[in-house]
Amino acid sequence: MLGYILRRLALAVPTLLFIALVVFLLLDLAPGDPMAQVPLTVPPEVKAQMREALGLGEPTHLRFGKWLVQFFWIEPLVFTDHLFGTTFSEGKLRVLSWQHRAPVMDVVIQRLPQTLWVVGTAYVVGVLIALPIGIYSAYRQYSVFDQAGTFVTMVGYAIPPFFSGPLIIFVFSIQLGWFDFIYDTTHRVTDWESFKIQLGQMVMPVMVLSLQTTAQISRYMRAAMLDNLHQDYVRTARAKGLSETAVLLVHVLRNSMIPVVTVIALGLPAVFGGAIITEQVFSINGIGAQLIDAIRANDLPTVHTLTFLFAVLIVLANLLADILYGLLDPRIRYA
Repeated sequence: MLGYILRRLALAVPTLLFIALVVFLLLDLAPGDPMAQVPLTVPPEVKAQMREALGLGEPTHLRFGKWLVQFFWIEPLVFTDHLFGTTFSEGKLRVLSWQHRAPVMDVVIQRLPQTLWVVGTAYVVGVLIALPIGIYSAYRQYSVFDQAGTFVTMVGYAIPPFFSGPLIIFVFSIQLGWFDFIYDTTHRVTDWESFKIQLGQMVMPVMVLSLQTTAQISRYMRAAMLDNLHQDYVRTARAKGLSETAVLLVHVLRNSMIPVVTVIALGLPAVFGGAIITEQVFSINGIGAQLIDAIRANDLPTVHTLTFLFAVLIVLANLLADILYGLLDPRIRYA
């Protein structure tokens, strides 16, 4: 297993480098000028100096090479300095945001906790709700519960976050007055009372994000359970006198989870993508809102960095899915 993980990580390096190159070239060819945000009163010679300071006057391959060095070498050195108090990165140029005039990773780290609070909770809630629904729907196929679950999942698939978000705000905030529809990103959790406040303001965005997660995973869980419920090994287990609970949760569920693991692992990056819209709806100052702001301001270093981080997340999710395969199915061997 360890050798397989190391080989996969080694294969991920050229993959990520190729993704970084493609994203960099696409953004470099995109229309727009970072200097468009500069006031018209600024003299042309000053604008030219600003372009040189941002590195816009250099060839594309040089700017891409500098970005690689800054992201893969200098940023890890900054992290090392932060952990151990060293000074390896002192005086070295980092990836700077054109919009904030600050290192991009510093801004990401500041906003990441807000996104993790919402996205992490939403995904855990969505998975915990989806698995029991899928299992029971398959066991009670064509029952009232199954039909209702099918209807709810279809609604979850059909309604995008930019519609379900305002709808939930209208129902639970405006009509019922249960929650505030503006997310307070300055709130800090220091005790039990502040934790309850944090949970209260997370309820609506978590509902929006977990709706599609529940809809997707529950349908895959149901289909996988139905494929295994009528297999020969299930009839054999019942013939041996095992209880129905043992047959479902020990034999059928374990084999059914193998394809569902892929959906769960690869669904996490998709939830981060959905959070981009959800953060706009609920005014959450997370990395999704940071990406939208960077696109509007034509802040190419920030857009490139965040897009690449999403690519890293997808690669790691694939690796996690492959590892879980081996844990769920002993027949899988990694040569």
